[in-house]
Amino acid sequence: MSDNEDWNAKIIAEFRANEGRVGGDFEGAPLVLLHHRGRKTGREVVNPVMYLPDEQDPDTIYVFATLAGAPKNPAWFHNLTAAGDAEIERGTESYRVAVTEVTGPDRDRIYAEQARRYPGFAEYEERARGIRTIPVLALRRI
Repeated sequence: MSDNEDWNAKIIAEFRANEGRVGGDFEGAPLVLLHHRGRKTGREVVNPVMYLPDEQDPDTIYVFATLAGAPKNPAWFHNLTAAGDAEIERGTESYRVAVTEVTGPDRDRIYAEQARRYPGFAEYEERARGIRTIPVLALRRI
């Protein structure tokens, strides 16, 4: 198991043991577990990610493919957009979601709000500047 997989496994276990809450770097942050299947491997993968709830629609949340500002998108982004749907764990609930990429002014507004709430997201955007625009995905309960 890689260091990243081990780190994810610890976060996932803590999330499930505490009704969707974790401590450490993510204490108090809204977190979901994204379930997806690898496009190349076919393997089931679960990734913990922070989200922003939609202020108008309680069945929609936004996730951000930051990869901490790396020059490429995370694998889960490609897997979710290729599949078009996924399952998430949010708090104590598990449910299916439709996946849609948010672009243009809506993407910019949503990302700016996440960066305002969590300044690390502004740092990720600065690291990626000139290389890529960090994607925002809308996950809507289906």
